[in-house]
Amino acid sequence: MTPGTFHDRLTVSVTLTTAGTPHAIPPGDVKSFALELRSWGFEGQVEFDVADNTSAGGLETDPLKSAFLEQDLMEVQLEVKAIHTDAATQPALTSLKVKGLVSERSLVEIPAAPAPGAPLLHRRYQVRFLDPARLLWSQHFPSVLYTHKTMKNVLDAHKGSHITFTYDWSAGLDTSCPQLFLGLTPEHGASFYDFLLWYVDTRNGVFAYDYAAAKYTLTTAKSSAGTPVDLLPLEVESLGIRFPEVPRHEVTVLNAVAQGPVTTPITQERAVTGIRQDVLLRTPISHQVDARVSLETARLKVRSKEVDLTWRRFPAKALVPGMQVKLPTAQAWAAAGLTGGQTFRVRSVALRGNALASSPDAEHLAKNAGFHFSMHTVLETQAETWAELPAYLPPDWPTYVEGIIVSEVGEQTHETWQAYTDSATSQDGYKVKIPLWENQIVTLPFNPNLLPGHFYFPAYKGERVLVGLDFQQAWLKRFLDWRATARMPADGQGTHLLVGKTPENGTSMKHSYAEGKPVFLLQRTNAKDTARIEIKEGTLVIQVKEEPA
Repeated sequence: MTPGTFHDRLTVSVTLTTAGTPHAIPPGDVKSFALELRSWGFEGQVEFDVADNTSAGGLETDPLKSAFLEQDLMEVQLEVKAIHTDAATQPALTSLKVKGLVSERSLVEIPAAPAPGAPLLHRRYQVRFLDPARLLWSQHFPSVLYTHKTMKNVLDAHKGSHITFTYDWSAGLDTSCPQLFLGLTPEHGASFYDFLLWYVDTRNGVFAYDYAAAKYTLTTAKSSAGTPVDLLPLEVESLGIRFPEVPRHEVTVLNAVAQGPVTTPITQERAVTGIRQDVLLRTPISHQVDARVSLETARLKVRSKEVDLTWRRFPAKALVPGMQVKLPTAQAWAAAGLTGGQTFRVRSVALRGNALASSPDAEHLAKNAGFHFSMHTVLETQAETWAELPAYLPPDWPTYVEGIIVSEVGEQTHETWQAYTDSATSQDGYKVKIPLWENQIVTLPFNPNLLPGHFYFPAYKGERVLVGLDFQQAWLKRFLDWRATARMPADGQGTHLLVGKTPENGTSMKHSYAEGKPVFLLQRTNAKDTARIEIKEGTLVIQVKEEPA
């Protein structure tokens, strides 16, 4: 055996469910299994045999094969439970149980002999599986716009029937936001699962998987609920202390607005002088800067020590991430900075087993089996605030879509402009409806856009524009069409400035060429009343008149 590997008899129960039909595998037919349990989810694999020996004169048939060959979503439940314990007082044995979705599967048919044409006796199946959110949301790339919704609304809209959440993070989930945009596409790479991890990480939340309830939690802080499980010294092979890397940087929040720029340092006692990470903002709203300073202060964490355990037996009280455990009080456990009897939280559990007898007939249909087994557990202090997350790809914004400028000034046909003032921030903005997403309205900054400030040409009602959408912000990227009657004939090579509510109620300034000679026309129109100045070769015309009805 390799170091950290031992022999143990275990009950390893497997149930595959496909198309609503469960298929239970006898524990003695499980040939190998592996689990990696983390605070945020799990992955695993299991290999087992199913007898199908009627062609050799036997009575056993394989009820799994036909369903296994289909492409239906398959659920697997794996449960591991000890048979023996070294404790003097025999505790009640509890099991480790996970239920995931199959990501990959394979099978090998095992004949009675290696010769061609030998009758079939068994099939060896192997499945790999993941927790539901990791499997399904890693393939989920929605591009959806939400306005005046909360993040809880967004998550609930995408859970489906296989993913269950509980929430205790009001600051991160319950606030109604003017805009929440998911511009997730396979080309950009970040999936909905990446987006969730990014959101939790950048907002200092806690994303965890509740193994007892088989659901996910989004919370403000880690839970310390539950009665601690006493570790039994005879079940543990070795104990080690690990000290994570200490952050040696400080953080500086920079607000890059020209009027009133602010630099706010965030210090921490373990930092090395001069080493920092800068967070760059550009906002005229002071409370947004204050909120970012508070967030970055909370995210700057110095991690505590961790405890590594390897085992010599599967524990009588099965452990999963999130559970509380208490170290033994014996003197041997009070070393290297530990305190006997101290309570820790389980952060990860990794286990692997291979059957002692791998042949299909060995322990066939038995209620338990012998395994070459190894198990490793990482504990963290109860006070640890750092929350582990898997690696993720940050979402990539912006996404560009078309929108229509909104203005409520004047009549419906008037091409007016309007600046809407936000009552909370006193900032002016355009309102733009996005036809692709049910004409929902987003707010864009009311600014000169690409023009110098001495040109005052606000976007007009009904104008088609290209909108850049970020997660919670939008802006006007460019204009996409000409105003009605503004376009000039190509043969005159004209240019045209058209202002006012409509072509029949406004002012037009044109420059064009007639017979190769320049012509300038300035005309004010109000229904039938017109006033015009025209300058062309040898002629200046100034005219005011009322057109006939």
